[in-house]
Amino acid sequence: AMPEVARRNVHAGETPALPGHLDSRLRGNDGAEVAGTTKTGGAPVPRKGTPIPDAPQAPVPDWVDLECAITALVELLEADEQREVAELRERDWLAEDRAVEEASCEFEARKGAGLPKRELTAAAERLRKSREAAARRNDQVEALARSLPGALYRPVDDTDLEREARALALLRERFPEWQALGYLPSRAITSGDETTRLMRERGWTHWHHLFTPRQLLALGLISSAVESVSADKESIATSALGLSRCADYNSKLCRWHTRSVGDKSEQTFSNQALNTMLSFAGRGLSSLDKAFFLDSRASGIAGHGMTAVGDARAITIEEDVWLTDPPYADAVNYHELSEYLLSWHESRLTKLFPDWYTDSKRALAVQGADANFRRSMVDCYRNLTAHMPDNGLQVVMFTHQDASVWADLTLILWAAGLRVTAAWTIATETESALKEGNYVQGTVLMVLRKQTTGETAFLDEVVPDVEAEVERQLASMLALDDREDPNFSDADYQLAAYAAALRVLTQYGSIEDIDVSYELSRERRRDEPNPIEKIIGDAVRTASNFLVPAGLPDHLWRGLAPEEKLYVKGLDVECHGDFRSGVYQEFARGFGVRDYRSLLHTGKANRTRLKTASEFKRGDLGDTAFGRSLVRHALYAVWRAAESGEIADSLTWLRTELPDYWPQREALAAVLRYLAAIDVDHWREDAAAARLVAGAVENDHV
Repeated sequence: AMPEVARRNVHAGETPALPGHLDSRLRGNDGAEVAGTTKTGGAPVPRKGTPIPDAPQAPVPDWVDLECAITALVELLEADEQREVAELRERDWLAEDRAVEEASCEFEARKGAGLPKRELTAAAERLRKSREAAARRNDQVEALARSLPGALYRPVDDTDLEREARALALLRERFPEWQALGYLPSRAITSGDETTRLMRERGWTHWHHLFTPRQLLALGLISSAVESVSADKESIATSALGLSRCADYNSKLCRWHTRSVGDKSEQTFSNQALNTMLSFAGRGLSSLDKAFFLDSRASGIAGHGMTAVGDARAITIEEDVWLTDPPYADAVNYHELSEYLLSWHESRLTKLFPDWYTDSKRALAVQGADANFRRSMVDCYRNLTAHMPDNGLQVVMFTHQDASVWADLTLILWAAGLRVTAAWTIATETESALKEGNYVQGTVLMVLRKQTTGETAFLDEVVPDVEAEVERQLASMLALDDREDPNFSDADYQLAAYAAALRVLTQYGSIEDIDVSYELSRERRRDEPNPIEKIIGDAVRTASNFLVPAGLPDHLWRGLAPEEKLYVKGLDVECHGDFRSGVYQEFARGFGVRDYRSLLHTGKANRTRLKTASEFKRGDLGDTAFGRSLVRHALYAVWRAAESGEIADSLTWLRTELPDYWPQREALAAVLRYLAAIDVDHWREDAAAARLVAGAVENDHV
């Protein structure tokens, strides 16, 4: 029987996940009828005999002791429910199911024989009663199934502690030897922007501290087996990759991923950081099979190929095309993260590949966001430009949502003698629950060519060109995007706006008002923008204004105040099921809104949404720029109508309180119609009220 468990309430509609995934109405492998379980809503309850025809069938796993499982599950029920189970087990389900089948056959036989109606009625009544009895039995089983908890939690007991002590003892026997042979990490953690948190938050000073004794034992056994598999270098290298994946999926940095079909653990690098966990997940050896065994299939490549690791500033060969994915200022510390896996292969790499190095080369990393970072980036791209022909090109992949970083990239490309000739946003991220938060789904791919013109422009001449190019870029993307299932989010369109601005700016050899060398080399205060940043910011605002929410007239959108645009655009993304907090941050930046907190009902991550009309009530009315706006007056009128049910009262208030009601009546009606079309659960009542108020405004006359 199962050990003591803690009970958890099951939410309505949730299917309980049970040990062994016992399924309903079971048969033996040889086809013989066996005692099985009925499972409705995920919970098994015993019964005798064979199933009602058409019931789903599944084999009982060999390792399941069915009687023990039933006993353990019954213990989770209340006393009266346990009595129900006992009564159900006493009944002969085989006879009950056979009675249904016999009554059905009897009815069909009498019907086919043309017997009198009285005899047909009697047979039909017997069939009805037998079916109702079976249905009541199944309903009773279903009710019992819903009473079982959705998850079973067991406290640690002495046997668990004994097993952990055994794992620790086995590790201690092997630990010194395994570290000496390089099977386990022995390297100390070097302080850095990302790695310092390991020491600060947990006191971990060496890489093996990131693993439990059980994890080190399992990974050490795998590591020791890697080199004994084969003397073939390729096989050892491939197995070492499998070990890296096992280390990624089995550390104290692995988090729980809760799912309705059962929890699982996620990898250490489910995001690009070393996040310490209050409650971490671990995997047994058998659960690491998918991590270790790689389904890797080679693809033939025509022509000559070469793989080398090197510094972009030191490249001496010439190529027609260079593809780069540069660091995004301080977004990800790749050099520090690489040390997690390098620590597992320090000695093995030098044996397999004597010419390779085993450290992260921190000193050579292009990192930071200051003048040194910008100068290093210029050196990299200038060298690549020097080693490509005049008709060659570079492709740069770039993803960042900070205008200042894009402004720095403009200066870097200028100084490197490059210009942007084409740009496109490519969807590179799949939808995933693990990627909730403020992230974009695309990466901008920019095509760069050598700067061949010495043409000079002035800032005031460039601004309208940037605006026109941004609109052209967005229009082409919108034309290709699927309106029913969009590929790009608003954040992706803003990325495209950044790239469009770069295309205009870098087509000139220089801009009269900007000293590129000076701007790249000087240290700027945190709040001090470079002169390009304002142009980039204007490009984002152009993009924000260009993307008109569906259902709103273009002329009305252009006339709305920044706060109104943020609110209306926020409702638009809510209708698409997007509740990321970063979306509103980008809108605020694009529309130039400094503080939008008063518009939010909640700002919690992945649940951020705006207040509805009924949630605003009278708050903020007339006190702020948004409180005096047309949209805010429309929201108040909707709340009054939803609250009182009196449409005339809302109409009277609008006539009295909204400045220039009659000149703004059509615009007001359009806003109300937009609110009425909102199709999300928390807007249902307000949307219905908005529909009524919109009709009243549209039909209003002097």
